[in-house]
Amino acid sequence: MSKSKSFLHNLIKPFKSHSTPDENEVDLQTIAAKEQRSFSFQTLVAATKNFHPSHKLGEGGFGPVFRGKLDDGREVAVKRLSQRSSQGKQEFQNEAKLLARVQHKNVVNLLGYCLHGEFEKLLVYEYVPNQSLDKLLFKSDTRELLDWKRRLDVITGTAKGLLYLHEDAPCSIIHRDIKASNILLDDKWVAKIADFGLARLFPEDQTHVQTRIAGTNGYMAPEYLMLGNLSKKADVFSFGVVVLELISGQKNSAFNRDPDCQSLLEWAYKLYKKRRTLEIMDPSLLASADREQIAMCVQIGLLCVQTESHLRPDMDRVVAILSRKPSNLEEPTRPGCPGSRYKRHHRPKSSTGGAATSSVTGTSDVSSSGSFGSTTGTQTATSSGTRSSYTGPRVDGPPRGKRPTVKD
Repeated sequence: MSKSKSFLHNLIKPFKSHSTPDENEVDLQTIAAKEQRSFSFQTLVAATKNFHPSHKLGEGGFGPVFRGKLDDGREVAVKRLSQRSSQGKQEFQNEAKLLARVQHKNVVNLLGYCLHGEFEKLLVYEYVPNQSLDKLLFKSDTRELLDWKRRLDVITGTAKGLLYLHEDAPCSIIHRDIKASNILLDDKWVAKIADFGLARLFPEDQTHVQTRIAGTNGYMAPEYLMLGNLSKKADVFSFGVVVLELISGQKNSAFNRDPDCQSLLEWAYKLYKKRRTLEIMDPSLLASADREQIAMCVQIGLLCVQTESHLRPDMDRVVAILSRKPSNLEEPTRPGCPGSRYKRHHRPKSSTGGAATSSVTGTSDVSSSGSFGSTTGTQTATSSGTRSSYTGPRVDGPPRGKRPTVKD
């Protein structure tokens, strides 16, 4: 078996072993053979000037990311698997096999891969020049580059990308790590969802799946963080956080505007209920703001971050709302607060009749990716606690059990 075929076989193997067989499932190997290009290691060495430090865009759990230029003039971003990272190997396989299936204007494009020798594994992507969203949004000297029109375009583009992943891709995909540092902006400021290392395929006949908890504090939905219940509504929650961050210019995991509110979500909800919605707006938007659109987007964001997952809209409805001015929207209920403390009760029975234990992989929301995407530092904690229910976003007393830690 050739190295390329062996590599693809290894990509398919873990997917098959953890999924329910589906006769309609797209054959990954066929897609990869037809649509993906195998790059030689020498080509990528030349493109990145032998992976020179000056070409390094960032580094994360997978390994370093380098900017490169191919012989045909195309600029690329090259992810190089760290030989020390076992987690990186899993993310490498996951990202390769998922992105081989998808193609959409608002999803970063995987150009191909490289397998060289025993250890060298690399993924090659389109280069996205305007950096990741967090590098512009959360810095005072670059925030003004994002006027309201661009921010609304980012909201709409991200919504369309998620709708494609959830409903229109060859297989339904839950990203699991939607955040500002995983949204890239191209030379025309088009939003592209990146970093599929934590993404999961989602069975169409199930409402949710039980899974290892992995994601970024400040963006994880409460039912996923506390119970391990993963559904498309977890991505909807994360999207809602990004919407409120775009409007306010505030980072949810580092929010400190109001001492009475634990998070950006609580603060936005508080102002919304007091009919002071426009106070949420980033002051740098004053000159470009469409106040009616901002008020609508605040309401969309709050609808997406509601505590109860079944109350959150699907992404097709979000896209529909953004494409036209609705006559009225339902009132959002209190938001869930990812990363905050929830009450735990004794082991309840799950919808599948059992309890579960889960490992928790927390990702610090610190992007060092330059112009490619999120290459965040990853921290891991293991929770052997039982599945639980929660009653609200705040609770007095000390926290119980381990939580993913946040590095600011």
